Amino acid sequence: QVQLVESGGGLVQPGGSLRLSCEASGFTLDYYSIGWFRQAPGKEREAVSLISTSRSNGGDGTTYYADPVKGRFTISRDNAKNTVDLQMNSLQAEDTAIYSCARGPPLWSEAGLEEYDLWGQGTQVTVSS
Repeated sequence: QVQLVESGGGLVQPGGSLRLSCEASGFTLDYYSIGWFRQAPGKEREAVSLISTSRSNGGDGTTYYADPVKGRFTISRDNAKNTVDLQMNSLQAEDTAIYSCARGPPLWSEAGLEEYDLWGQGTQVTVSS
């Protein structure tokens, strides 16, 4: 079955860290760009971080971070596990949202949101004291 499954969400205090994981089944994750997106209550979904297909698989391996998370979040691939992880440090209340990963064309820089064709179910991240 072709699917994406997120894990690693939870409740954390401000300043804390979480590591989200996006695991693929039924296909090779590194043939696609992968994006982490989030949606907070009453707000539109926004892209948090994106990573292109690795150079070894014909991509450029570049990453993107939204301004609010630059310097705090890190996206990475673990091709042995067929996952893309999002390390989130120095979490703030404003980071509270449902985080979802999605699959897109190999180069995120050439893809529109509508080209992300496979989405996980999402994982809740709550930052609160």
